[in-house]
Amino acid sequence: MLENTAIVILNYNGKSFLEKFLPQVIACSSQAKIIVADNASTDDSIDFLKINFPAIPLIINAENGGFAKGYNDALKQIDTEFYLLLNSDIEVSENWLLPLLEKMKDPMVAGCQPKIKSFHQKSHFEHAGAAGGYLDRNYYPFCRGRIVDQIELDHGQYDDEQEVFWATGAALMIRSKLFHQVGGFDESFFAHMEEIDLCWRIKKLGYQFWVIPSSEIFHVGGGTLSYLSPFKTYLNFKNSLFMLIKNHEGWLFPKLFYRLILDGIAGVRFLMRGEGKQFIAVLKAHGAMYRHINALLKKRKEIRSNPNNHINKKGFYQASILWARFFKNIHEFSKLNKRFFH
Repeated sequence: MLENTAIVILNYNGKSFLEKFLPQVIACSSQAKIIVADNASTDDSIDFLKINFPAIPLIINAENGGFAKGYNDALKQIDTEFYLLLNSDIEVSENWLLPLLEKMKDPMVAGCQPKIKSFHQKSHFEHAGAAGGYLDRNYYPFCRGRIVDQIELDHGQYDDEQEVFWATGAALMIRSKLFHQVGGFDESFFAHMEEIDLCWRIKKLGYQFWVIPSSEIFHVGGGTLSYLSPFKTYLNFKNSLFMLIKNHEGWLFPKLFYRLILDGIAGVRFLMRGEGKQFIAVLKAHGAMYRHINALLKKRKEIRSNPNNHINKKGFYQASILWARFFKNIHEFSKLNKRFFH
């Protein structure tokens, strides 16, 4: 199966990460195809790759359309059974690929991810993916190992394989056929949460996503865009609303109205903490939602019209993760009430 797998690293001005982490990817991924897709970098990434890694195929995208368009453009040019989308700021470990490929032998498994830990604090999980992704009833994402802003120490508590709602785009193994069948990433997202939207659309066809903790990697995180960036806040709030409108199963507008209220509370909280730029980012996210509402409703109609829709809700949390975190003071995934999980 390794020869039918393409590890695709999307690079944008990440020469330092390629220099640091690409040799380890090559050493630990024998037989798999390794491809770098450059997203119109303005540093000397391309020259560095051509000189130091001439055997690594290089796809050069014409523009930086973000994570979503960057991968869509690149993957159209790659013909393998499996894609493994890998961030450039990730350190892989020995034998990281085989456990993922073993899981993909099940034809109902659309994709999977490794356990993701912090490169800078290797005893802890990393924010983006941790030990598998979930959605709460208001469509806020969280992970085994990360509840909102609380990152857990890894002491083996999540070492069992689990079916999850979404697998992280930082290290996502996915069937190429399904990726293209649903149209790939939604390019209107630019970056952030596009993988959750993708997983959600594929789960509507009945497929599964899993986390495989026997595969372990270490993620720097925020390599392209800082976690404190107002632009990242804007993308997260905007894209969360985008995927809600596209994918919510029930009556849309009551759910959307409630989410806008919750977002407003988050915006006021930013303002009260003196984080004016973050508050403005939330306002801009809502403005983008209103500007794109017609296009989003059209996408929603197309998704709902698919006669094969039969959503797999495994990994869906039927309670509020914000209530659990801020009102019940729950900091660990293992302490969430299990009866609320599908």
